[in-house]
Amino acid sequence: MKKELLSGNEAIARGAYESGVTFAAGYPGTPSSEILESISHFKDDIYCEWSTNEKVAFEVAVAASLAGARSIVTMKHVGLNVAADPLMTFSYIGAVGGFVACVADDPGMHSSQNEQDTRHFARFAKIPIFEPANSQEAKELMHHALEISEKFKVPVILRSTTRVSHSRGVVELEPRIPVKDKPAFESDPKKYTPLPAWGRPMRIRVEERLAELSQAASKFSLNRIEWNDRKLGIVAPGIAYSYVKEVFPEASILKLTWSYPFPDDLIREFAEGVENLLIVEELENFLEDHIKSIGIACEGKKYIPVCSELTPKILMDVRNKIEGKEVKSIEKIPQAENLPARPPILCAGCPHRGVFYALGKFDVVVTGDIGCYSLGVFPPLSRIDTILCMGGGVSMAHGFQKAGEQKKIVGIVGDSTFFHSGITGLINIAYNKGSSTIIVVDNRTTAMTGHQEHPGSGRTLMGEESSVISIEAIGKSCGVNRIRVVDPYDLENVIKVLKEEIEADEPSLIVSRGPCILKERKTKEKTYSVDSDKCTECKMCLKLGCPAIEYTNNTININETLCTSCDMCYQVCKIGAINIS
Repeated sequence: MKKELLSGNEAIARGAYESGVTFAAGYPGTPSSEILESISHFKDDIYCEWSTNEKVAFEVAVAASLAGARSIVTMKHVGLNVAADPLMTFSYIGAVGGFVACVADDPGMHSSQNEQDTRHFARFAKIPIFEPANSQEAKELMHHALEISEKFKVPVILRSTTRVSHSRGVVELEPRIPVKDKPAFESDPKKYTPLPAWGRPMRIRVEERLAELSQAASKFSLNRIEWNDRKLGIVAPGIAYSYVKEVFPEASILKLTWSYPFPDDLIREFAEGVENLLIVEELENFLEDHIKSIGIACEGKKYIPVCSELTPKILMDVRNKIEGKEVKSIEKIPQAENLPARPPILCAGCPHRGVFYALGKFDVVVTGDIGCYSLGVFPPLSRIDTILCMGGGVSMAHGFQKAGEQKKIVGIVGDSTFFHSGITGLINIAYNKGSSTIIVVDNRTTAMTGHQEHPGSGRTLMGEESSVISIEAIGKSCGVNRIRVVDPYDLENVIKVLKEEIEADEPSLIVSRGPCILKERKTKEKTYSVDSDKCTECKMCLKLGCPAIEYTNNTININETLCTSCDMCYQVCKIGAINIS
């Protein structure tokens, strides 16, 4: 059997391919993005798309399932918030073709605004959730999840985490199963339209199904008891199992990969066979609370942190606490002197920098959004005041203005985020007679998650040319009359346009259009340098926050390796100390 070294995300994609999936949709978001990108390599067998947002992706995948196709949808944990509406009702309707929502959680918030635990969504929707511990299991569980989905007519969540998604492991590759011919969809409103009269029986069926699923989970082959020393028994789902095996090799373990509905029979059997029971789970006390609720004594969050990512080091500290040993703190390495600061910062030549620099000229409240432009919050730009969620940069601007904030309000959102969830907020501003200024920083890609395509890029995930959706035309259709397009590298004009639109007494939309410097990778046409004889060290150029501009030993220099010839520093320097060659 052929084997390959695959990341968890690549393994999930491989599992979808091998299991006969024919439809895949999603929205990019770290740590989940590579699942759908990897599936696009199988485009001869699987239709795949970047949808405009997670809710849309979920809904189109639901339709594919009802049409009989094995379908998956991919997103990160906060994306499931967006897709929660269809999830809850789809639980009532039930799947036809196997349906799996691949959701990647981010313990430790490596690239997210929170670290919520997706297992709660499974309990909320009363559907199964699977948790792989490694890449091989990630592939296998895709097959099992689709089988369970079809057998019980239920959507299933496959919950990954950052560590599983991005770590690599050896995976056994198998051939793709033959895809069955799909029967034509047959209209059956009582089955597919949960109006109250028909939804009430569906609700009862959900509870009956939940009991059946719990029994099935207790017999599931990848939920297993590993008997060893019975003085300590540990319940460990997902990646926690791998850490437990490393730190508690002698303990008995109940390994859970199908963690909800709770496999109560198996949990009771295991608990009866050990003297002490410890629940090791990442993030919330999801299992611990349930196990205690069915009358089983156990410990969990008394020792296991509820915040951040679990690691073997943390688990070793837990072991020492349990055994009454000293928990050794990590010896701090003394900070070296004279090291340059390494704050998170926009790339050299990033088009967003011009907008944030220009906003620094105005005393306004700036509501930000989710994207690489979130880095505009950091010094020296410091021009974002709030960040909430996708699309919040638009909606919150309106809220500030209508709440009577005395300062003018500017909302900022990226192009992909605008298509994702900014349009409805813009409609709301126009409809409710707001007067906020909204800026779309359009760099022609979904940059933060790895340059994925979107409706404004003119190309689909499968590489096909498509319509380029106009942000300006959408703005006009939303009811915004003042629409401006600016080149973010032309600082004087950006400042001029900002002044005019901020002072306007009606809503306005500014589209700052400049392609992502990392995706475009243009050859440098000019070389910039600082004339030390002319430079007065006024440090105006440093306010751009460009990593190519270096200040060491009271001297300002331009690093030619980093410089992209964006010209902004030349515009900012009013004494002509920057030379071009």
